[in-house]
This record gives sequence, structure tokens and C-alpha cells, in this order.
Amino acid sequence: MRTAIVPLVALSAICTIAAAQEPRSPESSPPKPAGRGVPKDFLGLGTAPDSAAVERGQKLYVPTCGFCHGTNATGGNTGPDLVRSVLVLHDDGTGAEIGPVILNGRPDKGMPKFDLTQDQIKDLAAFFLSRSRAAANRMAYKILNVVTGDPAAGEKYFSAHCTECHSPTGDLAHIASRFQPVALQGRFLYPRIRLYPGMRAPSHARSQVTVKVTLPSGATFSGPLEYLDDFNVALRDAGGEYHSWNIDPGMKVEVQDPLKAHEELLKQYSDQDMHNLLAYLETLK
Repeated sequence: MRTAIVPLVALSAICTIAAAQEPRSPESSPPKPAGRGVPKDFLGLGTAPDSAAVERGQKLYVPTCGFCHGTNATGGNTGPDLVRSVLVLHDDGTGAEIGPVILNGRPDKGMPKFDLTQDQIKDLAAFFLSRSRAAANRMAYKILNVVTGDPAAGEKYFSAHCTECHSPTGDLAHIASRFQPVALQGRFLYPRIRLYPGMRAPSHARSQVTVKVTLPSGATFSGPLEYLDDFNVALRDAGGEYHSWNIDPGMKVEVQDPLKAHEELLKQYSDQDMHNLLAYLETLK
């Protein structure tokens, strides 16, 4: 009996391998999900709602719900943000989740009931789904024109606050040709490069924070700042050697930060100042 079983097992294994190696016909291959790789699948947004339903839903939403929840469903004076509502996010665009709330209202929260048809509720659900998708899909976000200020006023602001370190004919010559407006605005508002583990600090002196440490003995060390808090300071000297100390009362620590003025200005800018300054920098082509 034992010798008879072995060939059967071997034959079964051979058949299994042969079946696995046999190419599948196109008819037997499982269908590939439509749209694989596009942003909506990557973000788990599902199928986009019907555009006509979205349009109908928006027209219905604004006069019916907009006075509480805002015209874009992002919240109003009395109603919460519906784009981030858990109830709305769980709705699949058919109105199964939001329908009962719309029809019954929430009297305890000041929301009245609305006498809407199921088709109208589905249209509202489609509109909410479109707003949730738009909020999640940042790849589709379009930045509006940010160059809206007065260049002449921006030049006056620049002359009063920036010329100690910058020159429109020196380091900033043709800067508007090198950066798009949004990037240019970001550079003067937040010029410091945020470092993460493994990243090296920039080598150019204009943005490099340096420190000079004077020990109680009178010995001094200076170089790019590596670490600083209330208790410790560390630097790397000109030869690349790393030094660190516990900060003692007799020690003097002097930090030189070329970008400190930018941080101070960030506390002082008005919206108009920022727009005017950007408009002026955009003239430096």
C-alpha cells in the first residue's frame, strides 16, 4: 500500500505544477480594477460622483444648508464643517447615511428637518462627496495668483527692512526669473531649511547658524551650530571635529543667526506688507 501511494502523490504534484505553469487565457484572467494608479485610487477616494448630480446638489445645498454650514460646506456661523464630518465621510454618495439626518433633523442641535425627495438627497450626497474628494486630493489643488500687492509700496518696505542684508542688484538680482511667485514668497517668509535626521546643514554662510563658545578658562571654540538647548551646546569646528559641552554659569555662548531678521519680520508683517513685498520682488526679473 505504501509503494502505491507514492506515485499517486508524485502524479498529483506534477499535475499541480503543470496547472500552475499553464498560461491563462485572456478570458480566465481576473479583470484589472479600472483606473489603477490614478490619484483617486491611491488616496482611496473611490469613484467620482456624477458631475450632473454634483451640480444639482450644489444648487440645492446653497439655499437649503449654506446659511448654517457655509456656501462650500466647510462650516458657518452656526453649523459645523460638513466636508470633515464623519457622517458625511461614511456616506457612499447615495445618501444612506445623511438622508435620515436631513429628513429628521437634529432638534437638540438646532438643525430643522427638511422635506426633500430621495433624488434630492442623493444629489446632496454627491455634492458632499465631491467636496470631500477635493479636500483629500491635494494633487488637484490649484494655487491662485498671489501677486496682488503694490510694487511701489513693496519697494519702500524693502528699503526700510531688508537692505542691510540684501540688494536688488546683488544677491536678489533676477530672483523673480529663478523662482515662481509662490516659491519666492515662501523663501522670504520661511527661509530656514528644516533639517531632518540624516540631512546636512547648508554650507552657504548666508543661512548657516554659527556659535562661539568661550569656556571659563578663556579657551574659545567656534563653528557651525550642531545642537543647542538650555543645558547643552555642540558645534563642529573648522577642521570638522565635533565638540559639545554642558552649559555652565561661567561659560559664554554667542549664537549668530543670519536668518533671525526674517523670523522677526514674520511677527510684524501685515497681509498687505507680504503682498506688496512679493509684488516688488516680482519686478526683479
